[in-house]
Amino acid sequence: MCAPVENLNSTLADIGSVIWGPFVLIPLLLGTGLFLTIRLRMLQFRKLGPALRLGLFQRQDDGGVGDISQYQALTTALAATVGVGNIVGVATAIALGGPGALFWMWVTALVGMASKYSEAFLGVRYRVTDARGEQSGGPQYYLHRGLAEVYGRTGGRIGLVLSIVFAVFAVLASFGIGNMTQGNAVATQLENSFGITPVATGIVMFVLTGAVLLGGIKSIGRVTAGFVPLMILLYILGGLVVLVVNAEAIPSAFVQVFSEAFTGTSAVGGFAGSAILYAIQMGVARGIFSNESGMGSAAIAAAAAKTTHPTRQGLVSMTQTFIDTIIVVTFTGLVLVTSGVWQEGRGSAGTMTATAFAQAIPEGDKLVAVSIAFFAFSTILGWSYYGERCTERLVGARGVIPYRMVFTCVVFVGAVTELEVVWNFADVMNGLMAIPNLIGLLVLSGLIVRETRHYLDNDPGLNASAAQVKEFMGAGQR
Repeated sequence: MCAPVENLNSTLADIGSVIWGPFVLIPLLLGTGLFLTIRLRMLQFRKLGPALRLGLFQRQDDGGVGDISQYQALTTALAATVGVGNIVGVATAIALGGPGALFWMWVTALVGMASKYSEAFLGVRYRVTDARGEQSGGPQYYLHRGLAEVYGRTGGRIGLVLSIVFAVFAVLASFGIGNMTQGNAVATQLENSFGITPVATGIVMFVLTGAVLLGGIKSIGRVTAGFVPLMILLYILGGLVVLVVNAEAIPSAFVQVFSEAFTGTSAVGGFAGSAILYAIQMGVARGIFSNESGMGSAAIAAAAAKTTHPTRQGLVSMTQTFIDTIIVVTFTGLVLVTSGVWQEGRGSAGTMTATAFAQAIPEGDKLVAVSIAFFAFSTILGWSYYGERCTERLVGARGVIPYRMVFTCVVFVGAVTELEVVWNFADVMNGLMAIPNLIGLLVLSGLIVRETRHYLDNDPGLNASAAQVKEFMGAGQR
């Protein structure tokens, strides 16, 4: 790496450590989630059952307006979040923060469900119909339209700035964490495990990505609806096998997770030791990085859903955080702790999960490689839609096709290029796009709470007609 690139990389790393450190995004994201949890009266706990039933079993809201079903919106958002962070990110958190970091990932997810609900609610509440007749929404719209409605002209001016800032950083992030880094992760894993050259991987991903993106959100929704559940199931089944083999260690693993969340972990086996503060920092940072609660990205997918009320899609969307962290991340964390590889220091954080699987399953490391490839490719599909919608917000519908073409080409570039600088750049962009969204969630929390409470207090049930729901919606806004 040449000197200018090294300097850039170092600078980006320093900026990222500040943004994702204990004084900026960690307290802001965690605090916003806790604030919304209290104001919404523990909505994510009270309504988790109905939300899972609506999203995973009923799957669609008859009579609702939108481009894809609620289930497809959920799987599109899951595609973007269930990625490399669920495997490598968890390993990094536990390697540096100890088993207690998993506890703080759980805490982050549980309060983050309120943030995810709120941003999805606003995404549907303030979505617009674009020039092609499709629904478009997310922070790039609700920050402007929401603040203008609630706070008048001054609020609209502030909201306009926030919406543009979010859109710019989201587009930049889509090429980093949502594209090049994911393509590189797929190429690296397939080369290490199967000897497939990065060029070959890049060509295949270029073709597959282009084929899916040509069809827009409806094509992405169809692919993720079938693809995402299978990839998650494959990984969980592998994790179950590992946990069965390590069954005797499961009770002690839970003891470690809960006890070391409040005591910290001393340096063991060559890993950097950490006290309680570091366990919290790693758990919260990696938890947010995994499920993206509060970052605003999932609201873009939620806005495309066919739904009769923002509350209903908000409930479906919050289950994404539950599935991502409480289920998938938990499996990774328990596999790492029960196997003991985190403590013995076997390899880097990037290979810890593969080592743990290989101990219990013949060729288990290859299963992890395939899982990472699936997870990373799904992230590319989900983030392509996020970047496309934000590009449209900035330059109009004429920018959509060029964006798709460039995005597809960049997938190949990511597969064949070393990307340390891009990883650090992506961390910074992800953090910067979250800040305007969190401001919006806080200042619009009154509207979210008022309309949510009205709907739930008069809940017509999951099988209500579109006319019934429309009546409740209209009454709640008066």
